Amino acid sequence: MDDDMISLDAGIVTDFDDDYDELEPVDSTDPLPEGRYLDRELSWLAFNTRVLELAEDPTLPVLERANFLAIFASNLDEFFMVRVAGLKRRILTDLAVPTNVGRRPTDVLADISTKAHELQMRHALAWKDLVSPALADAGIRIITWDELDEADRVNLHEIFSQQIFPVLMPLAVDPAHPFPYISGLSLNLSVRVRNSKTGKEEFARLKVPQVLNRFIRVDQRETPDELRFITLEDLIANHLGDLFPGMEIVEHHVFRVTRNEDVEVEEDETENLLQALEKELLRRRFGPPIRLEISDDMDQVTLDLIVRELDITDQEVYTLPSPLDLGGLFDLTRIPRPDLKYPKHVPTTAAALLPPEPNAKPDIFKAISRGDILLHHPYESFATSVQAFLEQAAADPHVLAIKQTLYRTSGDSPIVEALIDAAEAGKQVLALVEIKARFDEQANISWARKLEKAGVHVVYGLVGLKTHCKLALVIRQEKGRLKSYSHIGTGNYNPKTSRIYEDLGLLTADDQVGKDLTRLFNELSGYAIEKKFKRLLVAPLHLRKGLLKRINAEAENARKGLPSGIQIKLNSIVDEAIIDALYRASQAGVPIDIWVRGICSLKPGQEGLSENIRVRSILGRYLEHSRVFSFVNDGDPQVYIGSADMMHRNLDRRVEALVRLVDPDHLKEIDGLFDLAMSDKVSSWALDADGIWTRHDVDADGAPLIDMQDLLMQQISRRKRPGTTR
Repeated sequence: MDDDMISLDAGIVTDFDDDYDELEPVDSTDPLPEGRYLDRELSWLAFNTRVLELAEDPTLPVLERANFLAIFASNLDEFFMVRVAGLKRRILTDLAVPTNVGRRPTDVLADISTKAHELQMRHALAWKDLVSPALADAGIRIITWDELDEADRVNLHEIFSQQIFPVLMPLAVDPAHPFPYISGLSLNLSVRVRNSKTGKEEFARLKVPQVLNRFIRVDQRETPDELRFITLEDLIANHLGDLFPGMEIVEHHVFRVTRNEDVEVEEDETENLLQALEKELLRRRFGPPIRLEISDDMDQVTLDLIVRELDITDQEVYTLPSPLDLGGLFDLTRIPRPDLKYPKHVPTTAAALLPPEPNAKPDIFKAISRGDILLHHPYESFATSVQAFLEQAAADPHVLAIKQTLYRTSGDSPIVEALIDAAEAGKQVLALVEIKARFDEQANISWARKLEKAGVHVVYGLVGLKTHCKLALVIRQEKGRLKSYSHIGTGNYNPKTSRIYEDLGLLTADDQVGKDLTRLFNELSGYAIEKKFKRLLVAPLHLRKGLLKRINAEAENARKGLPSGIQIKLNSIVDEAIIDALYRASQAGVPIDIWVRGICSLKPGQEGLSENIRVRSILGRYLEHSRVFSFVNDGDPQVYIGSADMMHRNLDRRVEALVRLVDPDHLKEIDGLFDLAMSDKVSSWALDADGIWTRHDVDADGAPLIDMQDLLMQQISRRKRPGTTR
């Protein structure tokens, strides 16, 4: 469901931000055709469609299919809260800057509405007709109140009375009680009641508590192979008489509201960013509604009342079969039925971090000193690599300083604890916390203050820029001199997401990388403005220019008949300057492979423009999250990994960093990853010249293609410790 989208539970998250800024003009000496970009919003919806296709796939374990349904729902919620909300805000404020394909936001909003209505119905039917029956076949049934016998109802009435009723808060709507505020993403019951004495009808709203489990276990007659659940809203709806005693229940229906939850803070006009952001988070709760989901049995009287009170348009109403909010299916995926889930994968400790002798104690610093180490999570353990690196640094008396960026992490993170331990041990500790990480702002504020209380130097980056790079620098005293140990990664320092996000990271004792990071941290925490870095490409000043230079060099090599080629792996590619450079490289004859998880505004395979470009997407049990940029460079390959996608916000409004890989084995490993991703024998989606994604998951005989993530887990788990024969 990061800096990317898909929630922690989701395992498939995307990036949303405002990407409608004016762009620098592109070189027009060789004009490229109009209509060469795909609409970024519709491309994102195509990404979420690929997630839905996994939920519809009968060959996948059924609880994983339920998980993909939940991921789809979570992703779409965030899309509405940010992207759709952003389009509406531009329309309402007359800041209707054309989208990346030159269309008016009103037209794009209409297309989004059409596609979103189609996808939400498909999503609901995937649950009703495909996943729910498959769960029932496996012994997990979601039943309704009408399917219960008297014994079940008595049992559930007891559960309702003791565990649910005290938490509920019915809110009447009458002259003395105005229509209540409906919080974003909350599930609600609309209730119409009739006074049995006066015959007058009244309206009430009842919020389904989010603090309670969405699915309630029906405990009668269950065996280990049969579990029955009822939705919380169904249970509440059948006890409305307890909430409105003496009243006749006329109608009750389920509805859900999505609100604009984007956050805007003018940093340059704010002295205290923390306080300003906290106020803005409070304002977020009262953002305007942008989507109303209703159950398909809602009567017109109730619908008219809700639409009028929320001031919402017909286009923003989504009528769906129950149950609404299938994001609640995350609860079901926690059922302990390993036979209905992917086979368990246990991450292995990176071979380069294993001590030469089996019984020796691991020493991260000694291992890094032997040579650069390329980590690949979750196939290789985050806990025994990055986390162990920082924990050893915190405990090592020879370590003098630790500097680290933190974009998203978990509240109980051992990374945060390691930084606190280091500060309490008297080390110099700098934590650059990005408190504007979308939807993690409140959590980041909390542990930023926790770090400050422990004596950590906490800074919040540069005004107007999000700090998105993933960097850690340890300064250690060895034999009378200071030595730098560095980590540059593609993913967040979050032990929880590291188990479901695919990411790369480099551990290195290279002195030049250490100098580069020292300069970069000084720039982020002080006033230094560093013009150049030796082994890093850093946004916003140099990253786009550096990549364009390398793309253009590949084009020039192709024209001269020299070896050329470009391979890029990322989450999203929208930036027009980068896309146009890739088009021109393709025209020059450069073979280009793009491996993208989410949004792709580039059109591959168009004659005369992009026939040398292939685009693939891989989705599965892990969220493909790493970013890689590889250039053949006439036989002297230049390969970078880092935190940046090819989006305006990453290149222009964020601090991003890519590091160059130099170890021949690492370059070979990256080549192998692209060979797999682009292979016709590996399951993936391919993008065509019309912007259509097609899944290829079986061969000509109908046999399943290779699951790349499963294969990588097998290959990496067989790696040997240093000094052993293969």
